[in-house]
Amino acid sequence: MASLISLENDVLRSYLFYSTILILKMMFMAFFTGSKRFKHKAFANPEDAQKLKLKPKTDENVERVRRAHLNDIENIPLFFVAAVIYILTNPTPSIAKMLFLVYTVARIAHTFVYAVVPIPQPARGISWFIGTAITGYMTITSLLHFMV
Repeated sequence: MASLISLENDVLRSYLFYSTILILKMMFMAFFTGSKRFKHKAFANPEDAQKLKLKPKTDENVERVRRAHLNDIENIPLFFVAAVIYILTNPTPSIAKMLFLVYTVARIAHTFVYAVVPIPQPARGISWFIGTAITGYMTITSLLHFMV
């Protein structure tokens, strides 16, 4: 059996793969927010607006993308930590890999229905709940496994 912290561990490799996708997704959101700011000429900071001879303003299109990015910042780091702890429980590989995949798809879907092509609720809520449920499952499983 491969060590839990070895790159021969399929669960760890899967975690690293999906975590990398999530990191790239979060980086994309910063660029997406910036592109929306330029498109709608909506700069919240006076020094940014002044550079383009504009007045500071907010725009709902920019704010929607920014809120989606903030939601990532609130949720994805919890997944990163919970998943590492979960890996240390030596979970069933097929279940762990499926959880990582579904979480990643749910976070991408959340961004899509929130900021790219806004779709009415419950689409955003469902995608958020799936990710939160997975993080919660891994956390509770880990807590029970390591209970003293």
